[in-house]
Amino acid sequence: MTAPADFPYLGLSGTGAISPPVSLWGVGGVCGRTVMSQSHKVGCASARGVVWLQRVALAVVLAGWSMAGLAPEAMARHRHHSHHRAAEPAGPPVVFEALTLDADTGQVLSEANADALTYPASLTKMMTLYLTFEALKNGRLRLDQLLPVSAYAASMQPSHLGLSAGDSVSVRDCILGIVTKSANDAAVVLAEALAGSEPAFALQMTDKARRLGMSRTVYRNASGLPNPQQQTTARDIAKLALALLRDFPRDYHYFSTREFEFRGEVLTTHNHMLETYPGADGIKTGFINASGFNIAVSAVRNGHRLIGVLMGGRSWRSRDEEMAALLDRDFARLAAAPAPQIAAVAHPAPPPAAPPPAAPAPVAAAPDPIGRLAAGAVHEAAPRETAPPHREPEDWGIQVGAFRGEKAATRAARHASRLAARGKPEVIVPPSKHDRPPLYRARLAHFTEKGAETACAALHRHRVACTVVPPGARRVASAGR
Repeated sequence: MTAPADFPYLGLSGTGAISPPVSLWGVGGVCGRTVMSQSHKVGCASARGVVWLQRVALAVVLAGWSMAGLAPEAMARHRHHSHHRAAEPAGPPVVFEALTLDADTGQVLSEANADALTYPASLTKMMTLYLTFEALKNGRLRLDQLLPVSAYAASMQPSHLGLSAGDSVSVRDCILGIVTKSANDAAVVLAEALAGSEPAFALQMTDKARRLGMSRTVYRNASGLPNPQQQTTARDIAKLALALLRDFPRDYHYFSTREFEFRGEVLTTHNHMLETYPGADGIKTGFINASGFNIAVSAVRNGHRLIGVLMGGRSWRSRDEEMAALLDRDFARLAAAPAPQIAAVAHPAPPPAAPPPAAPAPVAAAPDPIGRLAAGAVHEAAPRETAPPHREPEDWGIQVGAFRGEKAATRAARHASRLAARGKPEVIVPPSKHDRPPLYRARLAHFTEKGAETACAALHRHRVACTVVPPGARRVASAGR
């Protein structure tokens, strides 16, 4: 088995040049890192005392693998599911790959090794959510529907929500747990609800990937936990990100959630680019040792939406920095490009000018699956509005934050009302007995379902996180402090 930290990394500089490999092994010492957290640390020991440290290192590595779900099959709770927690794939070393594209046209702006096979890690959950949004759209699921938690789902390794066997959890909480904490147990709950079992759901995921033009992607589970047969490419991930924008504009806002309150605990997102990169509003991050640090991100600047994918980062911080550099470069290129000339305005002249020759017909380009996906992608991921067929009940709401102080909650509700929902009642929900610490929830009330979704979409465009609150909802996402 390949030691999980012994992978070279190929970086991408701000100018797009490939930099030399960087080893994760220390000079004259030992390094290690563990799996499925966005705060992974690499620890190194100097050459002094290595003999003594060999025994300690072996124990630490074995313990780390066990905690990360990489223990031998005999240690798995369910033998028939042991392949989901098998050892890290011992296939090719970590491969750096990157791709950016214009979401409106599907044009690839820059790429590096974009078709190299790698492991998706928690970017897998993008497809889990695609099929979940599809089921919501088709009426097979409801956001407030409570789903059972099986013993298998509860046994998933971190990151997770800590669900227990026999518990129940709403579809909304599963979605929010995935987009913020990348909860593996929530992903399996959705998989079992939609297909009966995770392996059956993985077959549906792969089939959907083929339909979306993701020709090199294979799924074996719903979470992204290590499996040597679960592979993808940066280009395929970009296609999936575009499909999510195109097919589910009303649900895309979930990917911009920065905080999520679940059973009295406020969980924060793993996607730090939502806070550090201007205009970023999704999509997903992922990490296992075999893949390195992965990210798919979408951002809007000066009327352009770009999608960027980076796989194989050596840390979440360097991954985000290099992704930001790529996006900055391509946004600058788009801003510098001359605007297309549709027609020339002639100066007045006494004699009429001869009509200009007809413009040449555009040359037919080769079929571009990304371009075809982009043809239906939305510009700002806002809900599609249609004329209301009838008057809907106005018992929906929106929540824009959970705050430790009542005054802060009041200010947030008032600010949201001025931005996107003038005239709607401001409601401050007092702390529940389960809140630790006590939290005041800032909400606006008296919306129809579509009205609430429209208001949240408008707030997202103002960089204000927001969550739709259905009638009678108790646990909802929060937007900030």
